[in-house]
Amino acid sequence: MKVYTTDKIRNVVLLGHGGSGKTSLAESFAYLAGITSRMGKVTDKNTISDYGKEEQKRQFSINTSVIPIEWEGHKINVIDAPGYFDFVGEVEEAVSAAGAAIIVVNGKSGIEVGTQKAWEICEKYKLPRIVYVSNMDVDNASFRQVVEDMTNLYGKKMAPFNLPIREDEKFVGYVNVITESGNRWQGKEVVPCDVPEYSKANLSLCRDTLMEAVAETSEEMMERYFGGESFSEAEIRAALRSNVCDCSIVPMTMGSNILCQGVYTLLDDIVKYFPSPENRQVAGINMKTNEIYNGDYDFSKAKSAYIWKTIVDPFIGKYSLIKVNSGVFKTDDLIYNVDRDIEEKIGKIYVLQGNKPIEVPELHAGDIGALAKLTAARTGNSLSTKATTIKYGKFDISTPYTYMRYKPKNKGDVDKISQALQKLTHEDQTLKVVNDAENRQTLLYGMGDQHLEVIVSRLLNEYKVEVELTKPKIAYKETIKGKSDVEYKYKKQSGGHGQYGHVKMRFSPSDDLETPFVFEQEVVGGAVPKNYYPAVEKGLQESVVKGPMAAYPVVGVKAVLYDGSYHPVDSSEQAFKLAAIQAFKKGFMEAKPILLEPIASIKVTVPDAYTGDVMGDLNKRRGRVLGMNPCAGGKQVIEADVPMSSLYGYCTDLRSMTGGRGDYAYEFARYEQAPSDVQEKEVAARASKVAENSADD
Repeated sequence: MKVYTTDKIRNVVLLGHGGSGKTSLAESFAYLAGITSRMGKVTDKNTISDYGKEEQKRQFSINTSVIPIEWEGHKINVIDAPGYFDFVGEVEEAVSAAGAAIIVVNGKSGIEVGTQKAWEICEKYKLPRIVYVSNMDVDNASFRQVVEDMTNLYGKKMAPFNLPIREDEKFVGYVNVITESGNRWQGKEVVPCDVPEYSKANLSLCRDTLMEAVAETSEEMMERYFGGESFSEAEIRAALRSNVCDCSIVPMTMGSNILCQGVYTLLDDIVKYFPSPENRQVAGINMKTNEIYNGDYDFSKAKSAYIWKTIVDPFIGKYSLIKVNSGVFKTDDLIYNVDRDIEEKIGKIYVLQGNKPIEVPELHAGDIGALAKLTAARTGNSLSTKATTIKYGKFDISTPYTYMRYKPKNKGDVDKISQALQKLTHEDQTLKVVNDAENRQTLLYGMGDQHLEVIVSRLLNEYKVEVELTKPKIAYKETIKGKSDVEYKYKKQSGGHGQYGHVKMRFSPSDDLETPFVFEQEVVGGAVPKNYYPAVEKGLQESVVKGPMAAYPVVGVKAVLYDGSYHPVDSSEQAFKLAAIQAFKKGFMEAKPILLEPIASIKVTVPDAYTGDVMGDLNKRRGRVLGMNPCAGGKQVIEADVPMSSLYGYCTDLRSMTGGRGDYAYEFARYEQAPSDVQEKEVAARASKVAENSADD
């Protein structure tokens, strides 16, 4: 592949609802650009971008992939992002590297939740965009309906650049709104034709809207427009490019990916209307001067880049996908990773076409490429030279809230699983592994059930290790509400020295629920010698790890040793430790033991229409709704306190209730006393487990 300068580069991300046709659109781009001689299909498992085994098995995109294509002397880096919500981290990575977006809408299904989410992410990052309506060859696909719905949602900035021509219910051509000309397909060729009568009124309406937008670009244009002058095609296109780049106009076009119709025009529009990186800005911090460094995709400045995605594949190896923010990266350059404080030689430079690496001698500012085997590099790291050390801010990645407990099916695979998960977390920023030592479980966090299911499948197929996902244990804790006064005498006689330890202890609640226990002694007259106090404390330390009631960690207990007795020969530290353990069990159970449950503060963001359903559901989960705050886009943020035990499966339930439109975030708030039915259930579960174990013995 040739080396392209900044002005000839376009970085375009494909966004949209799952199944809207993003991957097949990328495939038709590749076919028209001559990368493939025949178009692959998702159903045939032979597309360039869906190269992973999981993607081919499930027939939808899971990972973001890049397909650089050459078109009319330009390089278009097509970034194909997944549409399903469980893989939103991949979308966020893709958008961070893009300079513009194509929002793909299925002409038959119309606007879906994924369409709106794609629009929201474009608004957040101020990305110029084109809305492309796919599947126009399918019966009941309606371009007009999608235009109407998008206009109702987002206003008059929606501007159809092409209108469909249909004959006998078939999609046979299009009307170009800018040139007011008809075009129809004959095989692969496009031939001029008359504008159908039924399109003329709509064409006039769409063209008037475009001309108004063109007129608003300058006062001179406005005067000419009101003076009745017409604009040349070159003037119209130049003005529209300006409108598209500042997001004041969103072109709408359509086509059929499978028949490759309308895709040629779309590629032309990408080159004509989307900005090259030199028209966009990017800034970091010069770590040596602490001043803002405006990289702005300027090839003449010191080289700098950031890693926007990492691929760790057991078959193709590790690649760090970079976007060059300034300067030119060349083969064998020495680069400095400011985040990891390491200097490395980059060796060869590649561009990835799906999973196929193509070697290139250099990458200019604004281009996307891949570096192999950067050992220390991670997604989000900044790369520069040691002489001019530049650090760029990290892009936003969604926080995973769905979690499951995982166990290896084969205990000998523990280390292999740990290494495999580490590689997967390098690749997937929304995957998190947490070791919950207190509850003796390891947890896998992801964006949803499907995300975790894919991870388990990848572990099996790619890394040959099997894990089992189960419902996680809730981090309950035990404490006491009352007081108790107990004594315990540990006495054991066998041949030789015996064992003797005798303690009298008081137990009461302590004010500090952060600390398992507070130990004090009030022994008078040496009834228990001082050298046995540490043994008593050690007994308490062992006791609070698994509480006597339901085997959960104990918090907030005050233990006072006030009396006891000892034997000059038979007493030992071990005897006093065992006496303290038994005294604790007895004293704890006599002091009104209670179970504490973790409470989370949750914020649920939903459209107004769903607030009643969501609040009703939170109440069913024993949640206390604290209030509602309106936010942008006709949405409400519902704030509530909910027991952590009730949040299991909430991601799936919320999506089901809101048609995928709801989002939520939570954090641990505090511990509160659990209701009696929850406590009884946990105590019963503990009792049955003990009974099972004793039966096995």
